[in-house]
Amino acid sequence: MTQSDTKKDQPHLKRALKARHLTMIAVGGSIGTGLFVASGASITQAGPAGALFAYAIVGFMVYLLMTSLGELAAYMPVSGSFSTYASRYVEDGFGFAIGWNYWYNWAVTVAVDLVAAQLIMQYWFPETSSFIWSALFLSIIFLLNYISVKGFGESEYWFALIKVVTVIIFIGVGLAMIVGILGGTHSAPVGWQNFTIGDAPFVGGVPAIIGVAMIVGFSFQGTELIGIAAGESEDPEKNIPKAVRQVFWRILLFYIGAIFVIGMLIPYTDPNLLNDKSDIALSPFTLVFERAGFALAAGVMNAVILTSVLSAGNSGMYASTRMLYALATEGKAPKCFAQLSKNGVPRNALYATVIIAMLCFLSSTFKNKEVYEWLLSMSGMTGFIAWLGIAISHYRFRKGYEAQGKDLSKLPYRSKFFPFGPIFAFLLCAIIIAGQGVESVEHDTINWMKLTATYIGIPLFLVIWFGYKFKKKSRLIKYQDMKFDGHVD
Repeated sequence: MTQSDTKKDQPHLKRALKARHLTMIAVGGSIGTGLFVASGASITQAGPAGALFAYAIVGFMVYLLMTSLGELAAYMPVSGSFSTYASRYVEDGFGFAIGWNYWYNWAVTVAVDLVAAQLIMQYWFPETSSFIWSALFLSIIFLLNYISVKGFGESEYWFALIKVVTVIIFIGVGLAMIVGILGGTHSAPVGWQNFTIGDAPFVGGVPAIIGVAMIVGFSFQGTELIGIAAGESEDPEKNIPKAVRQVFWRILLFYIGAIFVIGMLIPYTDPNLLNDKSDIALSPFTLVFERAGFALAAGVMNAVILTSVLSAGNSGMYASTRMLYALATEGKAPKCFAQLSKNGVPRNALYATVIIAMLCFLSSTFKNKEVYEWLLSMSGMTGFIAWLGIAISHYRFRKGYEAQGKDLSKLPYRSKFFPFGPIFAFLLCAIIIAGQGVESVEHDTINWMKLTATYIGIPLFLVIWFGYKFKKKSRLIKYQDMKFDGHVD
């Protein structure tokens, strides 16, 4: 047996994800607790117009980021994605830190989604221990990722499809309520009255919008999963650009449409509306269906929310597992995490991710609100760091590609917004990150616990980056030294 035959027989990642899987994985990762559960907090804090503006501006930024990522991922479809791009086109230590940051980000996000699932289950079983729900849902997510990538892709496709259909129905019902067709006792057209009550439509001004942007950013996290899934995509050069082109319309319909409906139907002063990002016992989606006069639909909507939360957790488990695997294959994580099962699943990396996801069990010890707020803040900040990494990597990739005199027409997909796209995304991410500290100042007093929870991701990232840089003596890669041998199989 030759060396090439031996290598061929060894376990490897399977390119089993079809175009429909790739598209729905991005949907599944991005539609979850952020839209269904935490969206009410945005309207309460910034008002209906403020929330709508925050979702629109961050949504536009995310679309620009996806065009940047699409160019990189179509050229080099690898599971390491952002970590690999940052190492090749920025600096090796930067890529190391981005990779570990992203693994941690999604591992913690799984825990966030499991905490959300606990609270959603209280709708039906208020007396049951949250520990039981954590163990049950974590086991389900683990098994879906343990079997095979095809099994994960297929389950995520149907989970995401439920969410897509639900959001479309929600927007349709909401519009019917706005014009007075539906609503039971609330059947009179609401008009724009909820945009004019109190301090609406903008509540709290610019600081409130910046503060809400972190919640909004958390809502959008997951759209970048197409970069991770590219490493197991059937035809990445064709399917990734297709998925990227659909991102804008998903954002426009799902997020902007849903926030508009909620803002029109529920005043930001409503005591039943989610009034902070830690109390997720009620969803604004459920409230709207209740006002439409569908008592049973509220229970069904709660079940849909539960499905979407578990779907987002499922995608998060996949993303973090593949990132840890990629780090191990590049020698940036213990070699044991690079081991694959016979059907191409990095199960050791999966076990490590599950351990972090078990942070959800802390909610059995502490108050659900406190645990959720801490996990949400930590995950939100690390997500923005990952986005910064994508913007920087794409900017330098394109500059290096052009500096070496390569033909841009040879790229499988080319972002039409360069250099505006990555520059705008970088600046907006930086502004949002810096603005989060405003929320920690209450009556001229700094809430140090809140400030720490918000920014803990930054020092962790810097310690990992400069620790690696000091040990390995890594340096910024010059444009002329960049390697452009894409189309990695």
